[in-house]
Amino acid sequence: MTAELGERIRAARTAQGLSLRATAAQAAISPSLLSQVETGKVQPSVSTLYAIVSCLGLSVDDVLGHHPPTAAPPAVRGRPHPVQPLEDAPEIVMQNGVTWRSLAVTGDEGVDAVRATYQPGAASSIDETHMRHVGVEHGYIVRGELTLKLEFDTFVLRAGDSLCFDAQRPHYYVNHTDEVAEGVWYILGATRSDTAVAPADIRSAVDVLDAMGRLHGRAADDDRGTR
Repeated sequence: MTAELGERIRAARTAQGLSLRATAAQAAISPSLLSQVETGKVQPSVSTLYAIVSCLGLSVDDVLGHHPPTAAPPAVRGRPHPVQPLEDAPEIVMQNGVTWRSLAVTGDEGVDAVRATYQPGAASSIDETHMRHVGVEHGYIVRGELTLKLEFDTFVLRAGDSLCFDAQRPHYYVNHTDEVAEGVWYILGATRSDTAVAPADIRSAVDVLDAMGRLHGRAADDDRGTR
């Protein structure tokens, strides 16, 4: 699945006429890392994947290659099929022991749904990098224990606990236990936004403010360029 993931990312980048270096700079990762992801040589972390797909305007379903079936029984003709068999659910195995499996959605724009599994010691990034992206993040812990670091706060989530927050807030997940942690996530409003910032190197509120300043600077340059 890693090779297919990289191929989809590369196809989206080239379709938009973006160079490898320019895309890597926008995602705040190295061109070498992006190249290795595109060629399937490296499994991206959650934070790296979000940084890449955010700057390309992709959804989780886009990179998973998940498209709800259009064929349906007569009773639901014209609507997405309500059932997604397990064997039809695409899966991504990412760096550092995190796995995403796509869940059934209607195909409406702006909704990403995954079942996320964190192996013991797994984390959303390899260096505690906090990610941020467009949308409102909803999650429910099915089993195990997962730690959420949200800006300056830390929360320990166990089976039965749920979460909800604006995904533009810097956040990071890690499984500190010796047991597998698993949960269900829905990202609502996960569409491309010209004001979205998802650099992979955001680690604090100061970094957020710096990123926002860079974004406002680019917007001002674009505005001057259209006059």
